[in-house]
Order: sequence, then C-alpha cells, then structure tokens
Amino acid sequence: MKEPAITILGIESSCDDTAAAVISGRKILASIVAGQEVHRSFGGVVPELASRAHQQNIVPVVSEALKRAGINAKQLHAIAFTRGPGLMGSLLVGGSFAKAFAMALNIPLIEVNHMQAHVLAHFIEPGPSPQFPFLCLTVSGGHTQIVLVKDHLDMEVLGETMDDAAGEAFDKAAKIIGLPYPGGPMVDKLAKSGDPKAFPFPFPESPGLNFSFSGLKTSFLYFIRDKVKEDADFIEKRKADICASIQAAILRILISKLKKASQQTGIKEIAIAGGVSANSGLRELLLKEKEHSGWNIYIPPFEYCTDNAAMIAITGYYKYLRKEFAGQEVISTARYQL
Repeated sequence: MKEPAITILGIESSCDDTAAAVISGRKILASIVAGQEVHRSFGGVVPELASRAHQQNIVPVVSEALKRAGINAKQLHAIAFTRGPGLMGSLLVGGSFAKAFAMALNIPLIEVNHMQAHVLAHFIEPGPSPQFPFLCLTVSGGHTQIVLVKDHLDMEVLGETMDDAAGEAFDKAAKIIGLPYPGGPMVDKLAKSGDPKAFPFPFPESPGLNFSFSGLKTSFLYFIRDKVKEDADFIEKRKADICASIQAAILRILISKLKKASQQTGIKEIAIAGGVSANSGLRELLLKEKEHSGWNIYIPPFEYCTDNAAMIAITGYYKYLRKEFAGQEVISTARYQL
C-alpha cells in the first residue's frame, strides 16, 4: 500500500545542535544541522550559551530546510518538535518556535520524545528497516537504554543506565587524558591504532539489563593518575593503547547487556541508535556478533546517529497518521520517559 505523502517540518533543539528537516512520507527532502562551536573551549556544553545560540540559529535553519526541500511553509501538513528530554533552555527555544509557527499556519503541532525519535530514524527511506519486534540499543551522551520496540509508537525500556551514559563515559575519559571536546569521536579514532588489551579495566556489575559506567570512569581516572605519577609522559607515549582499552571496556558492557536481552526475549532483530552508534568499534563488534549469534543488524546512516531533525520528522509522520496532536498548552520537559 502506498504511504501518504504527508509533509512535516521537524525541529530538534534538545542540546547544542539546532536542526530542522522536511519529510514527505518517509523520504527526507532536507535536513539541516547547525552546531555550536562556542562550547569547545569549555570542554562541554554550557546550557545558557546553548539556548542563546539556538535563538540565533532557529530561524535561518528552518528557512534553509524549507528552501532546500523546495517547498513553502503553506505546503506543510504539521510541525513536529522535540519536547524532551534535554536541556530545558534549549528545548524551550525549539518548542516555542514550533508552537508559534504551527499557530501561524493553522496546522497540527506534534510533540516528540527525543529517545523515541532516535529509534525511529531506522524507518527513514531508503531502508532496510528492522522487523517488529526488535531490540534497539540506544546510546548517546545523555542516555543508554535497551528498548523493546513492538511497533512504531509502542516501545518498552528493558534496561537503562543507573548513572553515567556510555557517551558521557567516552567524553569524560577523553577529557581525563586531555583530548578536546567532544572527546568520544577522538577516542574512537585513536583506538584504531591501539591495543584494546593493553590495559584491562574492571567490568562493573549492575542488576538485570541495566548499565553502570561511573565505576569504570573512576577506575580510569585513578589508573591515569597513578601512571602519570610514575611517568609524566605516559599519556603521550601510550595514548592509542589507552583509548583502545577504555573503548573496549565500554563496548564490552554494552554488548554483554544486549546479548543478555536477546537471549531473554529470543529476539534476533537488533538495531542501534544515538550518537555512540556512530562509533566504529561498536559497529564492528555488532557485525561480529551477527556471525556468532545469527542477529540481523540494523545500523543507521551516520547523519541520523547524532542529533538531527530528520528523526523528529519521521516520528512526527507516524504520530500524524494516528492523529496524535499536541495543543498549544504543551510544555517542554527536561526529563521525558520513553
């Protein structure tokens, strides 16, 4: 059956990327992302600076998305926006713009859960898309979850982090050894030329399918402190091995819990989503596990791993089909359970 060509503008502003995308059906017509270099010198996202940058970026980003899509605002059927979770100030900028624009155009407004959107990025054309039910390992700087996906809008969190997220563990490890923000991609890059078995790190215990990374982070901090006391040049001499070892430890935690979830549910349709799904080491491990466990693996394109508005637009599309619209009274929320 041919899917209806519903045209939706998606707006994403949960952290430090201002993004807008236009979708027609499940096909992305345009996807624009404006990053914020201002945070690099601070070694992390500064919420107040992030919200101010969103205010500067939101209008030109939306305008450029509509221009590249080759449509005008009056051709839109609805506007979807990230309601949460995220930084409150950043969310308010995107939410306020979306509400005002939808009111001005007299079209429906659709609120979207950022984490649900990461999962649904897998359904942006062209596929292939996972078959229901499937498990999705959603990993980013702020979240780490194993989600049972029963339908496009029917999801259940089976396990999540009890402290730090996996992406946060990557960034903090990078900061400890002096790598610039964002550190996760730098760790991944350096790890390619290092030995993942050079330095063993402990495997933290956590109940069920939940994750824990705070103990690993602390162990890494003390390890680097002690080694630098012995040799002031230790980090520079062994940087690749350090990165390979800490990356291997983080990925071992992720894969072990995912394997446990697959065994408990009997599901072999496995997807990954979120910023850390761009990690080359994680992708390689999943493909190896595909051969070992018979998994069908689904990995989104790089541009849909990190925060983007295309995933907001595709979620808006499925909510539009079910007429799940929001009123003008809807408010942004920093914490938004899936």
